[in-house]
Amino acid sequence: MVVGRTIRRVEKRVLGRTGRQVGVVGLGAWQLGADWGEVSEGEALATLNAAVDAGVTFIDTADVYGDGRSEQIVGRLLKERPGLMVATKMGRRVAQVPEAYTLDNFRAWNDRSRRNLGVETIDLVQLHCPPTAVFGDQAVYDALDTLVDEGRISAYGVSVETCEEALTAIARPGVASVQIIFNAFRLKPLERVLPAAAEAGVGIIARVPLASGLLSGRYDEHTTFGADDHRAYNRQGAAFDVGETFSGVEFGTGLAAVERLRPLVPEGMTTAQFALRWIIDHPAVSVVIPGARNERQAVGNAAAAQLPPLSPQVHAAVAGVYEELIRPQVHHRW
Repeated sequence: MVVGRTIRRVEKRVLGRTGRQVGVVGLGAWQLGADWGEVSEGEALATLNAAVDAGVTFIDTADVYGDGRSEQIVGRLLKERPGLMVATKMGRRVAQVPEAYTLDNFRAWNDRSRRNLGVETIDLVQLHCPPTAVFGDQAVYDALDTLVDEGRISAYGVSVETCEEALTAIARPGVASVQIIFNAFRLKPLERVLPAAAEAGVGIIARVPLASGLLSGRYDEHTTFGADDHRAYNRQGAAFDVGETFSGVEFGTGLAAVERLRPLVPEGMTTAQFALRWIIDHPAVSVVIPGARNERQAVGNAAAAQLPPLSPQVHAAVAGVYEELIRPQVHHRW
């Protein structure tokens, strides 16, 4: 049991059909597993603890992040910080073909994740951006219902690449949440996905909220990334969907858009907090899950939940930048 910590209280929202309340700013744990450069286990645990101290109650990981490393580190945290809600994802450790999404595979993947996390029942398990055909397969949802019935998971959701995939999943009565890229460089979910989720009572988990760091305002034309960082090796989609890297926006275009956004940032707010606050201002979003590689980033991200909403004029200006610079690159794709 950890003692002597001050835990900040933050705004909470219900995470869709899970029925559970979570802090509106969570933590994405991809950075703590792989694909963002090296992060030691000690640094990862310090980051997690700092996030929880700052009011984070929801942590999102996946079995493929560091091939289980991220889950294992989060599992260590759970031993010291009970009561957190942890979501993981499954399906990306095998060939991406619809026939891989079977009950037997789900049980095997779930067994491994439960061992990694050190829990009997996982709060939320999400299909990890599976092939599009999977979203329309009733047998897949029957298998997920079986995992709930067996007590392996409390609820299930999906992580999607496209708005159409999200809408297909939202229509399914057992889907508790949809995880989708939503940020100032990805406005398409505003058209149909967020309204449909709100009407159905499905939670929205907003991932890639800082567009792989572009929206933090820390990068310029001289910024370079290590060979083990997806922002170097996946810019053309060589390893996975290119939309996961910089939200699919060409790096130079993203830099230009950030410069257009920078004057909109209110005094006392960082550019990253501005980007997170923009997302939080949409009530259909249950939780936003920025990643963090150190304690400072984790605390700064969590503080966005304490900041005042942005004005309608600022939201309109963000939409204007999107329409002019970003929309031609991304809107038709995802």
